Amino acid sequence: MAEQLVIRVTAMPTDLNPYGGVFGGWLMSQLALGAGSLASRVGRGKAVVVHATDFTFPGAMRVGDELTVYAELIVQGRTSLTIAARGEGRERNGEAVVEVARGQFKFVLLDDDDRPRAIDKAE
Repeated sequence: MAEQLVIRVTAMPTDLNPYGGVFGGWLMSQLALGAGSLASRVGRGKAVVVHATDFTFPGAMRVGDELTVYAELIVQGRTSLTIAARGEGRERNGEAVVEVARGQFKFVLLDDDDRPRAIDKAE
């Protein structure tokens, strides 16, 4: 599956760290939200994070910058999906774009009783 846009959001003052930059935890949460959106679509139902790894923060964002999150399914198991997510920051008053975050998330699909369920293979 090709990488696809899953979230676009503006960094606000409440998203900053004590040093005035965008907080890495906020970036991680946005990546998780985007990856979760893709996992729920692919799995056609409830998907929860069971593992998150390989986070990097190669660039920085400021308040007002726009974060665009892309996600891509990289591994599909019987009940789980591993999704790579990355975020790009675009400056508020221009077109300059820089990669600001990257990570991987493993999701398990759950049934109505919150037990792991097999991925529906039907298209």
